[in-house]
Amino acid sequence: MFFSTSQARPHVDGSVRIRANDFILVTTAQGFVAREAGWNKRKDSTGFAVSALASNWDRLGKPFNPLLGETFELKRAEFKMVCEQVSHHPPVSAFHAEGEGWVFHGSIHPKLSFWGKNVEIQPQGVITVEFPKLKEAYWWSNVKCIVHNIIVGKLWMEQIGKMEINSYSSDIKAYLHFKAATGNNKELHKVEGFITNKANEKLLFIYGKWSDYVKVTDLDSFDEYVRAHPLQFAGLSETKSPGASPSRSSKKVLQKLNSLKVSSLNKSQSTSEDVSLQEMRDNAICQNHHTYFIEIPNSTLIWESDGRPDHSSDYYNFTNFAMSLNEIEKNEPLCPTDSRLRPDIRKLEQGDIEGAATEKTRLEEKQRDANKSRKSKKSPEWTPRKV
Repeated sequence: MFFSTSQARPHVDGSVRIRANDFILVTTAQGFVAREAGWNKRKDSTGFAVSALASNWDRLGKPFNPLLGETFELKRAEFKMVCEQVSHHPPVSAFHAEGEGWVFHGSIHPKLSFWGKNVEIQPQGVITVEFPKLKEAYWWSNVKCIVHNIIVGKLWMEQIGKMEINSYSSDIKAYLHFKAATGNNKELHKVEGFITNKANEKLLFIYGKWSDYVKVTDLDSFDEYVRAHPLQFAGLSETKSPGASPSRSSKKVLQKLNSLKVSSLNKSQSTSEDVSLQEMRDNAICQNHHTYFIEIPNSTLIWESDGRPDHSSDYYNFTNFAMSLNEIEKNEPLCPTDSRLRPDIRKLEQGDIEGAATEKTRLEEKQRDANKSRKSKKSPEWTPRKV
């Protein structure tokens, strides 16, 4: 993993840069290219999909909304990328990046539901990573995110649901289950699943925590571990949304979330003796949080987070890489729509909080007026220009 060594300052983030945070994984992608095709690619693509969610952990405040047409472009020795806010209502962000031997692209369209004191964000859209020279490509959609206690109490989040990682070049798939936290939070951040073949036969067992690491082991080792620790696995519990019925007040929820800055959120169940090994394998749900610190024999580490810097909580819980994204490189021309040129962002970085708030309001009002003009046909329609 690579990080910028720039000095930490008050940096800010918008949706067009959410995908940019994934490129802390760029050297992982380059490692995929260096490996031979086949099993290693299947395992690595699974680790890549899970690890992209790690940058979201504890990122519960977003001080600036991206404007329609706002862009972010980044060029590094290892890769180049561009992101754009292509729609404001509904909000849609698109991104494209490429490096030596790989291409990473996709779009994110978050759909919000309000469940009383919690918010459910379903990031619709498809993410794809390609390896053109190897003629391989993998695609998936991210799981939903739940933000708890938006009205009263300490905010905390979890990623829950099922993720299916598909390959365009083979019938081998990965099925992952992101676990919902139980009452004592023992299931918080856990992810488990299997790599399967065309006949849906399980080939490898994957486990870990999406905020920390992902490991893989063969089924024989997994079966041995299940026999030795039968009480650590119980039936699969269905993930349920936290509440009765959703409200349509997504806009108000977004406004509340945008105004928040928060700090981090810092019994075994018995199975009957007649439960078969295959049933325990199918319903592999580890009930003890501490088992994830006990390695299943013959496990291989696919991915491990480098963790957050010590000062991360003072800077929106960014990684060092995310903190570097607001830097304007010398002698590097920027598109006029680049988010680093927004006056409200520059003022906040300089410590002018009141000036930043004033500029933020001005830009958002300007966008609303422009949107009204487009809808009323008072402004000319945009037409492509050839360069």
